[in-house]
Amino acid sequence: MNGTQTHEQATQDGAVPPRSPRPAHWWRRVRVVVPVVVAAVAVAATLAIRSTTGGEDRAAAAAPHADASVAGTPVTVGVDVCGEGWTGGEAGHQTFALWNNSIQGLEVYLQDTATKKVYLDVEGLGANSTRSVSADLGPGSYRFFCLPDDADPVTGVTERLTGTYDGPVTPGVVPITANDLAPALWKYVAWVRGQLPTLRRQVQAVAADVERGDRVAAEHDWLIAHRTYETLGAAYDAFGDDDAAINAVPSTTTPATKDTRLTGFHRVEALLWSGAPMTTVGRPARALVAAVGHLRDDLSTPKLQTQDIGLRAHEIVENAIQFELTGRTDAGSHTNLATIDANLTGTTRTLGFITPLLRGRDADLAETVHDLAAAQRYVRSFRHGDRWTPLADLTRTQRETLDAKLEQTVELLSEISVITDPRKSAGEDQ
Repeated sequence: MNGTQTHEQATQDGAVPPRSPRPAHWWRRVRVVVPVVVAAVAVAATLAIRSTTGGEDRAAAAAPHADASVAGTPVTVGVDVCGEGWTGGEAGHQTFALWNNSIQGLEVYLQDTATKKVYLDVEGLGANSTRSVSADLGPGSYRFFCLPDDADPVTGVTERLTGTYDGPVTPGVVPITANDLAPALWKYVAWVRGQLPTLRRQVQAVAADVERGDRVAAEHDWLIAHRTYETLGAAYDAFGDDDAAINAVPSTTTPATKDTRLTGFHRVEALLWSGAPMTTVGRPARALVAAVGHLRDDLSTPKLQTQDIGLRAHEIVENAIQFELTGRTDAGSHTNLATIDANLTGTTRTLGFITPLLRGRDADLAETVHDLAAAQRYVRSFRHGDRWTPLADLTRTQRETLDAKLEQTVELLSEISVITDPRKSAGEDQ
């Protein structure tokens, strides 16, 4: 799950390079979080969104909402009021024109006061902007919550929807809090830390093989160690600069065998599989051992936040598609499928820590688990003993099937990354 950065982004003086941008597949999660504002409850079909700055007529600030052309019941939200203008009504299809009357962005959600389930979750509502959002709601009591970027949460007045509604209701989800996620995060961190002694022994074995001049053993042990590392979920800054030292992506402009600035697993890989003299592999191999040791020491203070535990499950596979399925990280071993298999193992382990929280919240959890396992079974069909089929040897049908399975899996996992985004406290117990 390379992709934290490419070493070619390094400065000439060896300073730590900036992080690489989100991969092309990141739009999938953005599509879930922003345009589909009920992504936290995984219901896109019932939601329609339209935004406008409302900046052409500043006098509109005195109106019920800034842009009267935006469809829906005008509802004012912000840092001082939340839900003003909505007085309830009949159960059924509801459309709200949310106007942020403040000078800062905020998140707004609509919650059933009895069940605590969230039915609308609008993120990134900009200052003085209006957005139309819709949901199908049954009879009950509801209230808006406003979560400004730099101010205290604001609780709206409870309003009732009455009557009966026989149509499909937008599924709601009980929000996850940071306190809910904390135990899962600590278990995940403890698991990662528990793998590091094994990883260190494995990279030490590679260095010892190199020192003896045993290329066959070094290649064998390299793959074992690399697969261990690839289960740990290092995608997107999870390990910070340590990942750059351990697993930087090879340059697209300089052959890995000639790029002296490339370090970590892929530098060792390039030298081993190219047939370079074993004496030239020693220094990079020892540097890899040192980098893994530094990671072990660095993780004594966790870098991960509570929201990261859900992101890991999604982003590990996303990174696999971006860098492994494309062969971007292949420095000569042609073992990308082995890496993808390790990534899926890491995703499964990560998902296991948050599964208890997802039951009752993620309607697609069973499908996600099923598809994740099916994707891994398909990847493993290309393993033959200690050898993995190179990507270049896959048929077009096999490549398309593999891509489809991973894409479907990452789509389902993207819902989890939204559901497990911890919600600030906004008076849920009031």
